[in-house]
Amino acid sequence: MNYLGSLFKHNWLFYALSICISALAAFESVRLLLLLGLLFVFALYKKLQKMHLILLMIVGGVFFSYFSFTAQKLEKPVTLPAVMTWTDEYKINGTMLRGIMKDEQREKVYVTYKINSQVEKEKLAGQSLAGMQFLVVGEQVKPSLPAHKYGFSMARYLQSKNARGIVEISSFTYLGKKRHVLQPIYEQRFRLKEHISRQFPDSLVAEAQALLIGLQENVDEELTRAYQKLGITHLFAISGLHVGLVSWLFFQMMLRLGVRRETANIILLILLPIYAMLAGGAPSVWRAVSVVEFVMLAQYARWKISIDDALAISFIVFLCIEPGAIFQVGFQLSYLATYSLVYSGRILSRYSSWWIQSFLITFVCQLLVYPLLLFHFFEISLSSFIANIVFVPLFSFVILPINLLLLVLTFLPIPISTVIFMLYEPLRNGLTELIFIIQQPIIQMWNPGKPSLFWLVLLYASVLLAFYLLDCRAKLIKIVAVLLIPASLFHVQSYLHDDLKIAFVNVGQGDCIVIELPYRKQVIVIDSGGLLRFDQEAWQSRQQHYEVGRQVVVPYLKARGIQKIDTFILTHADADHVEGAEELLKEIIVKEVHVTPNSITKPVMNDFMEEMMPKNMILKEQMAGQSWEEAGVQFYYLWPQETEYEGNNDSLVLLVQKDDFRALFTGDLEKEGEQALVKQYPQILQNITVLKAGHHGSKTSSIEEFVQLTNPQLTIFMAGENNRYRHPHPEVVERFEARKIPYFITGYDGTVELIVKQVKITVETSNALFR
Repeated sequence: MNYLGSLFKHNWLFYALSICISALAAFESVRLLLLLGLLFVFALYKKLQKMHLILLMIVGGVFFSYFSFTAQKLEKPVTLPAVMTWTDEYKINGTMLRGIMKDEQREKVYVTYKINSQVEKEKLAGQSLAGMQFLVVGEQVKPSLPAHKYGFSMARYLQSKNARGIVEISSFTYLGKKRHVLQPIYEQRFRLKEHISRQFPDSLVAEAQALLIGLQENVDEELTRAYQKLGITHLFAISGLHVGLVSWLFFQMMLRLGVRRETANIILLILLPIYAMLAGGAPSVWRAVSVVEFVMLAQYARWKISIDDALAISFIVFLCIEPGAIFQVGFQLSYLATYSLVYSGRILSRYSSWWIQSFLITFVCQLLVYPLLLFHFFEISLSSFIANIVFVPLFSFVILPINLLLLVLTFLPIPISTVIFMLYEPLRNGLTELIFIIQQPIIQMWNPGKPSLFWLVLLYASVLLAFYLLDCRAKLIKIVAVLLIPASLFHVQSYLHDDLKIAFVNVGQGDCIVIELPYRKQVIVIDSGGLLRFDQEAWQSRQQHYEVGRQVVVPYLKARGIQKIDTFILTHADADHVEGAEELLKEIIVKEVHVTPNSITKPVMNDFMEEMMPKNMILKEQMAGQSWEEAGVQFYYLWPQETEYEGNNDSLVLLVQKDDFRALFTGDLEKEGEQALVKQYPQILQNITVLKAGHHGSKTSSIEEFVQLTNPQLTIFMAGENNRYRHPHPEVVERFEARKIPYFITGYDGTVELIVKQVKITVETSNALFR
């Protein structure tokens, strides 16, 4: 064992990288196997023995076959009806139950079920479903496509969970509880969740559940976003430091109770995996637990193993058990951040000051993960370098121990916990208020957009070079230059295009259009999408609401590197056009807002106006005749002509012109408005290049005279897939088809992006990319 240990010492990282490349190649593209060649060259540079070089290629090939077999299994259809068993990964939100079940072959399936009554919901929520076996009746459905190429991908999520597909359950019959070794742990976790809900004050429940059992579903979305802006979201997750602290406390307690050190080690070795499952089994938890386990087991086997090797072995084992984990953001960030600390140990050891070491730990972690953060989230928090120095010790050594203590005290018959809650709750809520205050400035976020593969490689090359220079004690100015030059080039590259870009963002049943002028001299956004919300009974209300602005429009803008909107146009006061506007103002700087006259008094505009009032932005009511020009692009408002607001036919109608290219955006204009435009602008409206059809293509819009006059080269219908209004109406579609006018429907084709470069127009649809 000692011989094998010395033979593989500090070489496990190469095998971990080989297996990582094999997984990516199997799930993504065989062409990625070429990276094994680069790994081989790197191994030659590091002077690995010939045996290791041969093994690297063998390991890569074997694991590629294994991962390819796994990927093929995920493509197999689910046979229904089927006997399935719930895992502990499920969630009830409103009337929907969603989560992971396993079939009789123990393969995962993602399921959804619509709850029919309050009684049924209370029954499902009042017990742990994990381990319950059902006869499932339903149908397998295809995962929905992302709203745009930067949006959430359900297919990728299923892949990351190793789930075979989605089954919409129409009914299920309870067959009994399947007993297995993990069942007591699942039930205990559910009991702890319920106990915390009952015993902790409402304002402290979500945090306690997140820190103690890894359950984050009840954390307030606004608070989560505040933590993201400060770069401290990871504090809500159970981290390696968290696991280390809990392990140390438990180990010290056993020693104080008279347990021999060797016995305490064995007990800890057994209990750590149980704790990992009790804490939700997140990648960061298993990474920390498995590394400790490998080190302890190696000691018993008299095999000296370094931390970097233990981390690599942990990585390999994790991927063997859960191959799809390679696509989980938490998995990627957890291992990258830990590796950054392991391999920068020599740099950190040069300084004795606690503050300097704390800053360097934060700096090193952020440095290695920042390209990956940009790839997944399109922005990083500049304040995180300071915030982590303060909040990591605060959460790890104050808030976490207090929560642990309070949990223990709530099980005692005497009300000591009540007294402590009275003292702790106002202090903790005060900290939350402080976090909300200091997270407010939008400018603390660096938002250059999503890097392409080329930029991702370039940014990581600069990071690795910076690490090398740090290790070599190079001058600070060299290190800064190596980091800042590629980052600055990436930041400015989106301002170098000389074309006009127009994106019709798929927001479902609603409108949102993003216009980027040449060299991004201005960004104009027309409408923000939104949902029509209907009154529901209390039991049907969702704990976490789907918000188009926050979950579709903002990610699109941030992925494009857009953090400022010059002109935000709200065509009229309908929820499917303006309901998401409030969420945009919270995340994006807006200079000027255009609205149709007297529309701001409508109730649907209240949230937007409330969010806008404290901000320094201009609000203008616009009418026909108003115009402006920027970067060779002209903007003309053609409608409305009256100040009295009555609805759809008072939508702002905008004509955008660049040379021979002309685009007409009509809001929800209907028959009467179109007739007025035909009468008033018979010359201007002839032969439009691109038409955004009025009112989502409803039967009351796109009348024959209007279509005949505009005669567009391309028409966009902004309507949701399978929407209740049947938009666009078949008669309207036939009207365009009769004139052989090509069209796209955002609900089916996804986000439609136009690139206008001189006389050439390039069209790209997001659904075509994902199919």
